[in-house]
Amino acid sequence: MDKKDFEGLSAPAVAYISDLEKRVEQLTELLRLAQKARFGASSEKAKYILEDGFEQASLFNEAEVCADDNAPEPVIVSQHKRKPKRTKEKLAKELPVKEVVIDIPEAERVCGICENTLHPIGRELVRRELSIIPAQAYVTETYRINYACGPCEAETDEANIIKPPVPEPVVKRGLASPSSVAHVMYQKYVNALPLARQEKDWEIFGVTISRATLANWIIYAAMHWLLPLWEALKAILILSPVILADETVVQVLKEPGKTPQSESRMWVYCTGNTGAPPIVLFEYQPNRAGENPKRFLSGAKDFYLQTDGYSGYNKVENTTHCGCFAHMRRKLEEAMPKNAPKDNKARIGLEYCQQLFALEREFQNLSPEERLKKRYERSKPVLDAFFAWAETANPVAGCKLAEAIVYARNQKGPLSAFLLDGRIDISTNRVENAIRPFCVGRKNFLFADTVRGAQSSAVAYSVIETARANGLNPYQYLLYLFTELPTVLTKDPAADLSRFFPWVSEVQEKCRFSQGSTGQLALLS
Repeated sequence: MDKKDFEGLSAPAVAYISDLEKRVEQLTELLRLAQKARFGASSEKAKYILEDGFEQASLFNEAEVCADDNAPEPVIVSQHKRKPKRTKEKLAKELPVKEVVIDIPEAERVCGICENTLHPIGRELVRRELSIIPAQAYVTETYRINYACGPCEAETDEANIIKPPVPEPVVKRGLASPSSVAHVMYQKYVNALPLARQEKDWEIFGVTISRATLANWIIYAAMHWLLPLWEALKAILILSPVILADETVVQVLKEPGKTPQSESRMWVYCTGNTGAPPIVLFEYQPNRAGENPKRFLSGAKDFYLQTDGYSGYNKVENTTHCGCFAHMRRKLEEAMPKNAPKDNKARIGLEYCQQLFALEREFQNLSPEERLKKRYERSKPVLDAFFAWAETANPVAGCKLAEAIVYARNQKGPLSAFLLDGRIDISTNRVENAIRPFCVGRKNFLFADTVRGAQSSAVAYSVIETARANGLNPYQYLLYLFTELPTVLTKDPAADLSRFFPWVSEVQEKCRFSQGSTGQLALLS
């Protein structure tokens, strides 16, 4: 409404109408966000947010922005390019090949013209097909041959019996084998297949086994054999100069002192872009208290901790806190209406963020030292212009843009921390990608039944996601661990497990993706 529309109205009436206008604007924004969440694209790629690209005028000619003649030109984000499809020849090289030869029966190898015997003149490749062997279940019975010394028995009347050592089982007093436990974990934590559905699959294999038994396999194997490896990996993770952290909701039905509807948390920590082998560790905790990351990272010294804007991370000691521009960009994108004009405030701020991300993509293959130098040369002017814009923008209180501006002002220090070290990322996308498989699986299995179940899931996810980050086949890695670790840890619970780390050359040779193995299709071996 214009000022002339308020003529003749009392001051309380004008204030009331102004409040109603703000409320209508807020509700309209909430409706837009709800429609976008339901029907809009979920991708944060620039081409889905800013369809007509970046405009220099919309960045530096806005009256509220401090102009800078030395500011760099905007970087145009290139269109997404699909990866080239693999040819059948390349695929055939990666997988074992079984030849099928079609021949003429010997009795029919006679010329129909002169009735002489036919002779082969060559072999012709007709076609290539991708075949698969369905999973099968069978029972493996393990026997050992025992020996006795006859002369000793004749001389002493006591037999000297020699028995070969037998590998320890992955689950004591049960039918579970390393391959069956690895299969159940692979299906649940990689393919997000709940145990209730796996129970039906086992019936197809001809095995009647309850989901409770499958859960017992997971919990026992995770807490007895994978947990020591988790602890060994944690000892390395806390020595990393850059650590990223995040957390998400998980529901546990049978948690002491809490109702089944209450929320617990799955915390995730991973190493940064330091050049060292990546490590991803999950940890279950009953709440979101800042004491959880403080305790988990208590052994870390003088490191960079990169997180979102949650204040609980401020309790972590001996660290420099780094922020996430992906969260900043997300808040501005939520504040930008559909088909926003180029002078829209939210769009201006969003374009600054897109410039920074485009520059980071340019710098990704540089060394940390070179990356830091380039950031000071090209990213810092854009960053300074962004915060100058944030200080001068004055959005309507209570709207999404106001929330984004407050976030930018409060997080200025953490958001600028990527200028301190070339090993620091501009966002927490690395840890968000690590936590995504858990979020996908949560949509299927919905909750954990017990605290012990949630803890075992955290350990299993840690081992699997660390394996994937290091280029391993998760099933093959789990199979290798469940074959070796029971015997190693039974002999020495404090054994050095460094030879089982996923980046060790022997483990890479046995478990990497490129070996073209179809071993995950076998259940009991």
